[in-house]
Amino acid sequence: MRPLPELTPENTAFWTGGAEGKLMIAFCSDCSHAIHPPQLVCPKCWSEKVESRAVPGTGTVYTYTVNHQPWAPGMAVPFALAVVDLDGAPGARVTAEVVNADPESVTIGQKMKVGFLNLDDVWFPQWEPAQ
Repeated sequence: MRPLPELTPENTAFWTGGAEGKLMIAFCSDCSHAIHPPQLVCPKCWSEKVESRAVPGTGTVYTYTVNHQPWAPGMAVPFALAVVDLDGAPGARVTAEVVNADPESVTIGQKMKVGFLNLDDVWFPQWEPAQ
């Protein structure tokens, strides 16, 4: 079983947006900077006007790793984790497990779309090939 994140005011939208099928990313209301991981203060202009909004849920693999050792007892291996540059949120990247694909088939530059895994009302983003 994977550990669950602690929900905080800044990250709740990210971890619960999957209930509606939405990938929620924090943005600065003053300078429009995409902020991930979510924070209460914009790291670019220091504004405290930060709000979460849905992004398309697609992107491009920036980098990835294939893991051959389980992180927890009973975890299936191998599995791939991809760091994906998000469409609609320039500069923001989300790291998540790649599903519905052979882990060895993941490539840099590959197009991905988001899906979600629900565990105890926390919605973990998961990437899968877009085509």
